[in-house]
Amino acid sequence: MTQVPDDLQTQDTNLAPWEKAFDSILTPLDEFIHKESSSGMLLMTFTIIALVLANSPFHSIYYNIFHTEINLQIGHSFALEGTFHHWINDGLMALFFFVVGLEIKREILVGELASMKQALLPIIAAIGGMVVPALMYLVFNYGEEGIKGWGIPMATDIAFAVGVLVLLGTRIPRSVVMFLLALAIVDDLGAVIVIALFYTEQINLLALGLAWGFFFVLIVMNRAGIRWPLIYFIVGGLLWVAMLKSGVHATLAGVLIALTIPARSKINSSRFQQHVFKLMAKFKECKEQETDLMHNEKQAHLVQNLEKGVTAVVPPLQRLEHQFHRPVAFIVIPLFALANAGIPIHVDQLVNTVSHPITLGVIMGLVFGKCLGIAGTALLFVKMGIGQLPKGATSAHIVGVGLLGGIGFTMSIFIAELGFKGAEDMLIMAKTGVLIASLLAGILGYAWLLLFTHKVDKPTSEMGD
Repeated sequence: MTQVPDDLQTQDTNLAPWEKAFDSILTPLDEFIHKESSSGMLLMTFTIIALVLANSPFHSIYYNIFHTEINLQIGHSFALEGTFHHWINDGLMALFFFVVGLEIKREILVGELASMKQALLPIIAAIGGMVVPALMYLVFNYGEEGIKGWGIPMATDIAFAVGVLVLLGTRIPRSVVMFLLALAIVDDLGAVIVIALFYTEQINLLALGLAWGFFFVLIVMNRAGIRWPLIYFIVGGLLWVAMLKSGVHATLAGVLIALTIPARSKINSSRFQQHVFKLMAKFKECKEQETDLMHNEKQAHLVQNLEKGVTAVVPPLQRLEHQFHRPVAFIVIPLFALANAGIPIHVDQLVNTVSHPITLGVIMGLVFGKCLGIAGTALLFVKMGIGQLPKGATSAHIVGVGLLGGIGFTMSIFIAELGFKGAEDMLIMAKTGVLIASLLAGILGYAWLLLFTHKVDKPTSEMGD
């Protein structure tokens, strides 16, 4: 949405009836938190809808819609085949991983992971939050067929976790939110590595070679200073197809593409400032009686030049992350939830389902393993003097973050789909575990932080709108 500065909000502006209400200026972190918390609420809504549909008289319609075949045929030698469910998980989710890749790259370059001093504790906590839940899952499933689901409880759903923190308002210091974001980014990177190494099907070496070839082309484009996003998406699309055919999960193409997106602007801020002053001086000189740019071609041309300057000063990585975060958060992820969270619940079999090793492993891994791994590891290293707590944070905040880390929804279900592909019964057990664990982790994390933290007087804008 276009922001209108306060000094321009006069009778000369043409605002839609609701536009002014939403015209607030947010910092990048505030905007990110706002989007994640809103996305979490939408994600919860679509999860409930999916559960209702899967356990209603409309369950067959729900099932048939997402298992409708959608095939693309080019000539006689090339075809892309799959169901609607398949295209959501392998296609649209590539956009989700693209945004994840952009966030990882930004955090490493200029964010909480840019310096080792800042990054040390979130990295340590994230590693603990991946290793301990996986080990806890293995305790329940060692020697069992469900052992291949060990990666399911390793993930954290950042949208849900941040959404819970926002509900707690001034009890949560800004530094704690940043700690959770940095931890979740490392967690996402770990999940990407686990998917690539352990949840890959039979490899087609020719297709994989082509994929690496396209990735090399993207790197060359980056080093050559090409900043036109369209060309990256064309080559990236070819990379995605090659990955799809290779046996390596196609969504990882999103991360590889994101890592090649340029992170430097074409012009620096000082030059942009000079450019703006120069253009605005000419803009003022070209003022005529008509104020509408449709009737003033000179001013319209100057505005177009200003737009080019804005494009040049904002790095492609930052611009694309801003552009794609909203559609991914509000379309792709809710659609993923709608397609994957529809689990048939049989009350008479609920006890057997919950007591199954796969379900228990996921629940124990996410609820207790995550908390022990994140909070236990972080507090231990702080005690040893290797790291330090975020500014204004207490041990209670870290334990609360550890509990909220057990909300594994999106990535956990995604890994479950990969680990138990073709094993419907085990997949239902895993998804049931994810849903129960995410609900428990959210409730326990919220209750813990509500009981053991205190409100702090600080600007309300600090936690976003």
